[in-house]
Amino acid sequence: MSFAVSPEMRALLDRVEEKMESVVYPLEDLARASFERALPALLEARTKLREEGLFAPHMPKELGGMGLSFLEHARMSEILGRSPIGHFVFNCAAPDAGNMELLLKHGSEAQKARFLAPLVRGEIRSCFSMTEPERAGSNPTWLETRAEREGDEYVITGRKWFTTAGHLADFAIVMAVTDPDAPPHRRASMILVPCDAPGFTHVRRIPIMGDEGYGWASHSEILYDHVRVPVENRIGAEGAGFLLAQERLGPGRIHHCMRWLGIGERCLDLLCKRAVARELSPGRTLAEEQTIRHWIAESRAELDAARLYVYATADKIDREDAASARVEISSIKFYVAGVLQRVMDRAIQVHGALGITDDTPLAWFYRHERGARIYDGPDEVHKDTVAKHVLRPYLR
Repeated sequence: MSFAVSPEMRALLDRVEEKMESVVYPLEDLARASFERALPALLEARTKLREEGLFAPHMPKELGGMGLSFLEHARMSEILGRSPIGHFVFNCAAPDAGNMELLLKHGSEAQKARFLAPLVRGEIRSCFSMTEPERAGSNPTWLETRAEREGDEYVITGRKWFTTAGHLADFAIVMAVTDPDAPPHRRASMILVPCDAPGFTHVRRIPIMGDEGYGWASHSEILYDHVRVPVENRIGAEGAGFLLAQERLGPGRIHHCMRWLGIGERCLDLLCKRAVARELSPGRTLAEEQTIRHWIAESRAELDAARLYVYATADKIDREDAASARVEISSIKFYVAGVLQRVMDRAIQVHGALGITDDTPLAWFYRHERGARIYDGPDEVHKDTVAKHVLRPYLR
């Protein structure tokens, strides 16, 4: 197995790094302070990158994307992850990225024309409504939201929350029960719902450790009150919602891991810069302390190990498919999330009081990425999946 970078890919990654320096990082402070105030400049940056062919790297070229393989996207995604706005500006941020992939593979031609094509072009935004306040997010087969069929329409009723980017989104992909009497994994379907449909109500943006967010950088509570949509808005077969969710969330989990690697590298970079610059007394810096050196060494080793594991998983998806890499996906989901948590915490600790202010990106990263061990399946669920696989030969 080789992860060597071709000259062409190296040139592309160098170009992406240059755009991060010239386009993305200059907007970062404004975006962290107020995504709403930064939005016009961010949209201008998106337009510039789209015109230069640096847009939607995970989508086919014929749709306006860059046509990268999963492993190639992994390499690029790590660079984008170094900034909280990197993936948004290059139009490969969650939940849009996963929704694009879902529609590309399972959407009808009409759905692709109405929802996918403008999403890839960056003309509209989307959200994904699955998690519910009264149901455990770790059990996606147990949902309250109903989609009852009446003639050629579905009538959707229910409440969702932690619908990322639900604020100001143009459409939602809703997971709703279409047949409560079916087996657990065949009860739900995925349905496209325009956010201007009657009965769709954006209840609130949920504050994350005090940060309410705005637009794409927010998480919403949504009420579906007898929302009517045509049956042709269903993605795939009726009752296929669980299978589609697993197919969508698998690659989506790798997208997160790719991004976490970038965040981890940014945190380690800030840690090292702080260590060599901060004096404890005249002429004596933090970098001379053994504990700090050990943190740097541990962070470097953990990030490098996590990167190789993510690359190996992405390579397996390219060679086979996401279903074949199910155990690897669960493994990297909890492992890389843990590495990220440790590296972030060390970086904050080295910065002292400065680390918990918004004068650096560290506090923003911690607020929004502490959830890494919760969203898209909590650590405990993924560890259970891996353990069952490891134990299987012993139980025969």
